[in-house]
Amino acid sequence: MQRACVIGSGPNGLAAAIVLAQAGLRVEVFEAEAEPGGAARSLPLTLPGFLHDFGSAVHPLACGSPFFTTLPLENYGLEWAHGDAPLAHPLDDGSAVTIERDLDANEPALGPDGKSWRRLVEPAALHWKQFAEDVFAPLLRVPRHPLLMARFGLTALHSAQTLVRSHFSGARARAVFAGLAGHSFLGMDQLLSGPIGLMFAASLHAVGWPSPRRGARAISHALIGYLESLGGVVHTSRRVDAALFHELAAGSALLMCDLAPRQLLALAGGQFTAGYRSALGNFRPGPGAFKVDYALSEPVPWRAAECRRAIAVHLGATFEEIAAAENAVIHGREAERPFVLAAQPTLFDPARAPRGKHVLWTYCHVPNGSPADMTERIEAQIERFAPGFRDCVLARHVSTPAVLESMDANLAGGDISGGAISMGQMLMRPTLRGYATSHPKIYLCSASTPPGAGVHGMCGYHAARLAVRRLHAQ
Repeated sequence: MQRACVIGSGPNGLAAAIVLAQAGLRVEVFEAEAEPGGAARSLPLTLPGFLHDFGSAVHPLACGSPFFTTLPLENYGLEWAHGDAPLAHPLDDGSAVTIERDLDANEPALGPDGKSWRRLVEPAALHWKQFAEDVFAPLLRVPRHPLLMARFGLTALHSAQTLVRSHFSGARARAVFAGLAGHSFLGMDQLLSGPIGLMFAASLHAVGWPSPRRGARAISHALIGYLESLGGVVHTSRRVDAALFHELAAGSALLMCDLAPRQLLALAGGQFTAGYRSALGNFRPGPGAFKVDYALSEPVPWRAAECRRAIAVHLGATFEEIAAAENAVIHGREAERPFVLAAQPTLFDPARAPRGKHVLWTYCHVPNGSPADMTERIEAQIERFAPGFRDCVLARHVSTPAVLESMDANLAGGDISGGAISMGQMLMRPTLRGYATSHPKIYLCSASTPPGAGVHGMCGYHAARLAVRRLHAQ
């Protein structure tokens, strides 16, 4: 049986490992940290008994992944906790826009824009399975569902700014869409902000925005459980240096790397052509994240009661405010009023905190590697919509971009997107080779390859399928 090795146990590394094991290879995964999962980990960051997600807290892309949904992960402990509503967006007048999973239920919240919202989102939401098969595929390919993708492309291939101007007349719908597009780390006037916002909008209705019971680590543990059932092995606390990398490459039929491009370059540069080394070195990182995790004595005291129904809350009252915040970041400045993404999973999964207590997960965007302390600005945004919030805080854990990188080396400068999102870097992610490198046995399978960031495993899935096809063709 041929040996295959995977460096990194994030969702993409584990997806690649599973594909290789399904193909009959003997698979070993090497993880630098003691807790596997990459960014899909849950850790006791504040006080005893409080469990916080290191990376994402809500996981529509995992729940709706074309690969993960084919695996019996529920047999390995993965359960989803859904909020009463997927998303709330509080406003300065004391109300909030709550987006319901049921498309029929959103017209009251969005008023005159309710019908426009439905027309915009419904095709992708109702046909999510087919939509996801193409959206989470390599970009340079013929789509499997060309009519659906053509319809999506005609609508979505605009900036978020253009989409809201052409579809929404009211401030409420415009604000909600800005928050969804804000997940892109792009300015609202940049081209890809529109389709990314629309993808997240569709996922709200297609699969919801659930949180794994017992934290994000449940995703990783379920993937590892299934991998082990296929004979795969995961080695934790096994950081791969250049010497071990060369040993693994020499002793394996395939070597899959769930690594950022510059990490791969540092480990294996001598094994690549000069052109490929240059391409890896020129790949630009994206903005960073500044994250604060809270242990709370009680739920967040939102002024708008609707926010207590939602598992995720976007803090940035208007389209214009969110656009200004994201524009500052892409121009190398910290926003005075940052767009804050928040999740409150213990409202729907109480086992993640002591009885009656809660966790809150928050982050905002900052320039890559920013040393600024955004804690006060994040808390000011929360207090703005939840007066008295600071009185509920028992403890906080602050993760600057440097801290994030120290806890996961893939997150260079706090970049959780696997590299800057631009049209050029989406087509060349990280190079025209995509998953293949200039070495015939070494493949890249991280979020720096198509389709990009998110807990969906599709980068690893596509990379491993390519590697297996080439191996069998030899």
